[in-house]
Amino acid sequence: MKKLHILAIVVIAIAIGMILTSLKSTTTYADFAEAMENPEKEYHVVGKLDKTQPQIFEPRVDPDKFYFTLIDNRGVSKPVVLHKSKPQDFEKSEQIVLIGKMSGNAFQANDILMKCPSKYNDGKNELK
Repeated sequence: MKKLHILAIVVIAIAIGMILTSLKSTTTYADFAEAMENPEKEYHVVGKLDKTQPQIFEPRVDPDKFYFTLIDNRGVSKPVVLHKSKPQDFEKSEQIVLIGKMSGNAFQANDILMKCPSKYNDGKNELK
């Protein structure tokens, strides 16, 4: 075989390996029930803040833990431990996406994405 053919085979093998590795590390969207069935797998869980439950953030004790309760899109409420500090304007968020795994009855979130209310008026002109 020519050196060029060997080099091409090596490059293709590396590319296939990189693709398989990236597919293995991707996460999927789920609800709490699916996350509980597969506690070893990381999921994106979408929901809303349960404002009837307490939020606990004690930066003097542990600045990288924030406790709250989330209601997923199916209406299931679970406690959440966010392994980051409390996000700014957290209470104003309309929708929350948690990235993490279930551990027991609580969801252990490594990251959070928040959809906050728009400061714009959906393109409606309020001037008359």
